[in-house]
Amino acid sequence: MNPSKRQILLVNDDGIFSPGIWAAAEALASIAYVTVVAPRIQFSGAGRSLGNGVDGKIEPTQLKIGSQEWTCYAVGASPTQAVQIGINVILQQKPDLVVSGINYGENPATDVSLSGTVGAALEGAAHGVPSLAMSLELHNEDWFNYPEVDFKTAGYFTRLFAQMMLETQLPDDVDVLNVNVPAEATPATPWQMARLSRRRYFKPFFNKAATEDKDKVGSTVEFDLNDPSDAGSDVRLLRGDHVVTVTPLSLDMTSRVNLTDFEQELRRAEQRQ
Repeated sequence: MNPSKRQILLVNDDGIFSPGIWAAAEALASIAYVTVVAPRIQFSGAGRSLGNGVDGKIEPTQLKIGSQEWTCYAVGASPTQAVQIGINVILQQKPDLVVSGINYGENPATDVSLSGTVGAALEGAAHGVPSLAMSLELHNEDWFNYPEVDFKTAGYFTRLFAQMMLETQLPDDVDVLNVNVPAEATPATPWQMARLSRRRYFKPFFNKAATEDKDKVGSTVEFDLNDPSDAGSDVRLLRGDHVVTVTPLSLDMTSRVNLTDFEQELRRAEQRQ
């Protein structure tokens, strides 16, 4: 590690062998020293969980990133634990930025709490490090099998937002930037700040007739671009306007209500019991 150069910890939830993390590493290498720490297996949908039954083993792994051979670290851990291991064991210091991704598939709306990509970024923020979650929209909904995808544009935006975050202090109450790149985006595609849609984006399904090669439980994308409540949301902008969406997230999940007024309302309800 070169202590004179800015440090980025790069993680993901798709696993160490995902082309998405390789693309992110290549894109980020021009602006910082990048340390890659990722689950050794596919770990999508883990949220900010601590892996149950993981062994925590750290395995240095040689990967070809662009034209160079990199020593990366495959860990027997969840995405959140990969961040913990990266900061506390491998780097032994706080990096300047944590980047999570590039994820196979978008991560918008209320489903961000399900995402291992976003979960890892939140863990970076919990360590006091500005964090960036990067996801690329897929139309075929094949989130787990590493389909052939061109990550060049998503890599461009990963570098762009990482550079901005390294040079700009985030406002109070902004701990993570959650960025979703449309499948058909180019470097010329505009980006826009967006709020999270309050509706579910990934609809769960339960296949009672599943066989060994078909999942009993899964999810599919379902949304209504004409829903007026979604105006200005990440889903509307991503899927309707096809722009890159940037959503600031906070570790403080307290509802933005007047706590005194709400407490008084509940106490009045209590007295009526």
